[in-house]
Amino acid sequence: MGKLTSTVFVSLDGVHQAPGGPSEDPADGFTQGGWSVPYDDDDFGRFVLDSFGRVGAFLLGRRTYDIFAGYWPKVTDPDNLVAVKLNALPKYVPSTTLTDPSWAGTTVLTGDLAEEVSALKERTEGELQVHGSGALVRSLVDLGLLDTLHLMTFPVVLGAGRRLFPEGTAPTAFQHVGGSVTSTGVVISTYELTGRPTYGSFELPADA
Repeated sequence: MGKLTSTVFVSLDGVHQAPGGPSEDPADGFTQGGWSVPYDDDDFGRFVLDSFGRVGAFLLGRRTYDIFAGYWPKVTDPDNLVAVKLNALPKYVPSTTLTDPSWAGTTVLTGDLAEEVSALKERTEGELQVHGSGALVRSLVDLGLLDTLHLMTFPVVLGAGRRLFPEGTAPTAFQHVGGSVTSTGVVISTYELTGRPTYGSFELPADA
């Protein structure tokens, strides 16, 4: 059985939109695309290569799939591990509008998300990885299907753009299980989902 993992880039104010370039996702008038690029370094590269070394298949949201499909099939360098894995391994896209994907190895999921993803986890060897795909990540969290979240927090505040966890996201508790900081200040935190939050209060001493 595979493990469902997600890697998401976010700013300090929680924005995950268009980290990779100005034209990546300008939806809703977003003009700050490419905000993660200045923070690339060897530490970041090692994390990415380690992650892609564990992948068995990809689960991508429709928007992220379109971005990836427009770029990665053109990268044919056999030494580029990210391109090799993305182009060779199965890719699954939950969508009701994607009907004729041109990227080899793509399967469109049109049924119940919980049932489809649970079945994928059962038959995947290695990790079933989600990259980007914020709306899909929230759905997977809401359904309790995501096992591990790798959150890469960049030291920048954008003040606009789509947030990873906006108001209305299901309350969810996580356990921090690992992390590091790159030379450029990107905080890489790994969390495992533990269920719904628990609550309490800080009581004042009786003689206060």
